[in-house]
Amino acid sequence: MTPATFLPIIIIALVFASIGNSIGGIDEQIEEPPIIGYIDYDNSNLSKIATTILDLTSEVVYNSNDEQEGLDAVKEKDGIAFIIIQENFSENIYNGLPGEMEIYWIMKGAGILDSISSTVFGEIINEIDKNISRELIQNDLEVNATTVLAPTFRNETTYFKGVEIKGLPPEDISGILSQQSTLIPIVMMMIIILSGSMVISSMALEKENKTLETLLTLPVKRTYIVAGKIIASAVIGLILAVIYMLGMSYMMTGFYNMEDMSSTGFSLYLSASDFFLIGLSVFVALLAALSLCMVLGTLAKNYKSAQALTFPVTMLTLIPMFITMFKDFDTLPLALKGVLFGIPFSHPMMAPRALIFDDYMIVIAGIIYMFIFALIMIAISVWIFKTDRLLTGSTNVKLKKFFKKRF
Repeated sequence: MTPATFLPIIIIALVFASIGNSIGGIDEQIEEPPIIGYIDYDNSNLSKIATTILDLTSEVVYNSNDEQEGLDAVKEKDGIAFIIIQENFSENIYNGLPGEMEIYWIMKGAGILDSISSTVFGEIINEIDKNISRELIQNDLEVNATTVLAPTFRNETTYFKGVEIKGLPPEDISGILSQQSTLIPIVMMMIIILSGSMVISSMALEKENKTLETLLTLPVKRTYIVAGKIIASAVIGLILAVIYMLGMSYMMTGFYNMEDMSSTGFSLYLSASDFFLIGLSVFVALLAALSLCMVLGTLAKNYKSAQALTFPVTMLTLIPMFITMFKDFDTLPLALKGVLFGIPFSHPMMAPRALIFDDYMIVIAGIIYMFIFALIMIAISVWIFKTDRLLTGSTNVKLKKFFKKRF
């Protein structure tokens, strides 16, 4: 029973508690009326049922007759949808055909919490269908059962990150992109923890078996020792990155039919240069992780203490995984954006989604940042190896000897 045993569990519990508090705000978000706009070209009895429900349940910012003006008004007010009820809406329903509604979704993010507003408005649309069905049944109109059960047809278009996606509502897009926000971070976490624990454990075993002392007495520069450990681990990391990229490419082609989605204007296809950037991002992230683990490994006194030192690396992979799962980077508060960008292991997790929407700047900036982070960690490792910290447990031994001689 040591602090190192309980500290990781306590911190994990605090992380889960903070996530619970974040999710706890969903109730307030659900109760807020969605901001929308609409145009009723039909002005009939059944279309009035739809517009009445929209007025009662939503914050309507536009209800005139200019489509572009209405769509711009909804975007300006940070709304979520613009609805157009087409002509002959009621006539089609009375004739046994579904009445057409065009819905233009304004999608802000692909996280779980980002899709709450669109889910709430989707329930409002379902309520419109129920009320129209009730009207048809109460008036005993001779309408076929199929139309009574599904009286409206939605022609949906989603605007997301400057891309016009036809035929896909926000929940479908979130479902597609959520595969990346769950599977990819988990794979990244496994790779980083596996390779990082190897470095920390090797340092601890060398101390425990007294082989590190022998190594440091040899006429070899400390810089070469650090470089040898980093390069050897980086080679393993590179192999893991290649395997990761091959698996990801097969996953993308296996889960989704690219040809079927080409008509939507939304393609998950990544070019060879995109896969190169993702692979480079994964490799540099592994290099940064190994460099950090090298610094942490110098703190390990034995193999048992090395197991506890893998916890910071684990947490630095879990935090971005949870953040990217619940919120999109673009919809995060500025402070959380800084935290997410500052964690080097978050960039490979964000890279595939960013590249789908041609956001190359954040991917390249992340690679540069991770490379600088790795260089700083390597410099710290070399400095520690040049001191007596590995043998004596203190970096001030030389300084103490200096003052002892002088004073």
